[in-house]
Amino acid sequence: MSSPQRARAQASAIRSGKAVPEAEAAPSSRLRALFDGPRLSPGQRRIAQYLIEHITEAAFLSITELADRAGVSQPSVTRFATAVGFSGYPALRERLQSIALSTLAAAPDAAEEARPNELQAAVDAEIDNLENLRRDLADPGRVIEIGRALSQSTPLTVLGLRISGSLAEYFAYAARRIHPDVRLVTRGGSVAYDALLQSREAGGTWLLAFSMPRHAHETLTALRVAKSAGLRVALITDLALGPLADEADVVFASGTGPRLVFDSYAAPGVMSAALLQAMTDADPERTQARLDEYEQGAEQHAFFLKD
Repeated sequence: MSSPQRARAQASAIRSGKAVPEAEAAPSSRLRALFDGPRLSPGQRRIAQYLIEHITEAAFLSITELADRAGVSQPSVTRFATAVGFSGYPALRERLQSIALSTLAAAPDAAEEARPNELQAAVDAEIDNLENLRRDLADPGRVIEIGRALSQSTPLTVLGLRISGSLAEYFAYAARRIHPDVRLVTRGGSVAYDALLQSREAGGTWLLAFSMPRHAHETLTALRVAKSAGLRVALITDLALGPLADEADVVFASGTGPRLVFDSYAAPGVMSAALLQAMTDADPERTQARLDEYEQGAEQHAFFLKD
């Protein structure tokens, strides 16, 4: 493991326990855990829902007041208390008050409570990436245009080297359902060189390339070979600027999730699916014919389990 990756592994280590000082779960979670076990009648579920939504107030109500607020009878409250494992309403109320008091005591520390743990922070980073991608796709014109161009390139070559190979494989797997000739390149060097030249000689006009951190020299070399051979290059990467972007005709910059030892790729995955959708829409008749043919084969040979 490289030293930057080793440092990230140490920084993003998953630690047990909550990120917040309080060891207890959120009040609503504790109440749901209390009420979810037994089978409750509709009236009892109404009581449970009222308690979950109004715990800091409801915990200090008398049985009469709680029955009125929940719209049930007093005996219903008593039966609810026994149904969830208490001897009666007084015992239940004592438990509710302890939850309510812990909620009130933690209120001044709400800012601290908002601090995520390591896994939540990783998800938050990916949400930010997806929000940025959503803004970029406000005008889908460029995606539609490139999707049409990729659809018309026969063959269509898809390249992803090293860690980017999984994204390229996903795209190529799906694209083969709607495109008659998709060629996947996941090895660099002379293998990539031969594949790119053969693709151009066979009539291909576009290369779709993926490059995620850490960016490989052999990816840059492959893009240069593609350009010199006369292929146009669409690039899905995390950087809109730099040597790789300089070699591409069009760049779709989609952030990666850097919070864990290995990056996560939510936004590049969605970007890939958006281009696949644009390819699908570019030639709907061909798309429908190919999908129908595939489904017939899948049914005939029982590719998939029956859900």
